[in-house]
Amino acid sequence: MEQVPSGSQDARSLPTCYRHPDRETGIRCTRCERPICPECMVSASVGFQCPECVRNGSGTGHTPSASAPRTLAGGSVTADPRLVTKILIGANLLFFLVQEAVGDSFTERFALVGRAWDSDFGSVQGVAEGQWYRLVTSMFLHSGVMHIAFNMLSLWWIGGPLEAALGRARYLTLYFASGLAGSALTYLLAAPNQLTLGASGAVFGLFGATAVLMRRLKYDMRPVIILLVINLVITFGWSGIAWQAHVGGLVGGVLIGYAMVHAPRERRALIQYGVCALVLAAVVVVTLLRTIQLT
Repeated sequence: MEQVPSGSQDARSLPTCYRHPDRETGIRCTRCERPICPECMVSASVGFQCPECVRNGSGTGHTPSASAPRTLAGGSVTADPRLVTKILIGANLLFFLVQEAVGDSFTERFALVGRAWDSDFGSVQGVAEGQWYRLVTSMFLHSGVMHIAFNMLSLWWIGGPLEAALGRARYLTLYFASGLAGSALTYLLAAPNQLTLGASGAVFGLFGATAVLMRRLKYDMRPVIILLVINLVITFGWSGIAWQAHVGGLVGGVLIGYAMVHAPRERRALIQYGVCALVLAAVVVVTLLRTIQLT
């Protein structure tokens, strides 16, 4: 695999992936030298290879099954590189349908709230009362059709290529760790009785990791930066949006994404999951501190 040196070729004249003609790329297979995009590239001992060369085992003297192909981040290459993204979208849609069928009682039971009086049960409810599950369940709830449509379209557009580049386990870890980081920051900074919900924290984490991945591959950063700026402007300029979840998810996604794509091969899994563990430890610490403050 060869990467086009910075400045040697204008972004507008980059070749397109031989399997996805609509995607420009500066990456080539080390065996056949065909251009490949992040979804198609398979990590090799040196550089990246295309799926066909990996499947055929060309030029290696080994059978195709001699060594399992790996993604850029060291994950396993799968037949359906978007499977986890599809499952996450399906789970979000399922929760939304339940919300619509059951009503506000379901939303109030599983949305993120620090500490609030529940008139129906005559008691205080919230994360501060030991309902830590709200940090997770709130990630699968949405406030309306436009809310879930925007988040799911973003998840499909960003999540699919990122899942292909990281592998299923790493991608799923990134998604939940980023979402929890967003939930924890919301719990810390938002009003205790503020009800918050949505997959935006996890989606912003994917935004951050995508930016890190594109920089690692020396792609044109302008499209993702423009999109991120637009989302941040909406985040801080539109009332009713939990900016804490967006910022927390973005920071978590950048940290984990950097570890995923920059970890040295010999200590890759240790560094990748070690950083994920640190982010989750920060989530626990923040949650404990806020709980002590509210009780």
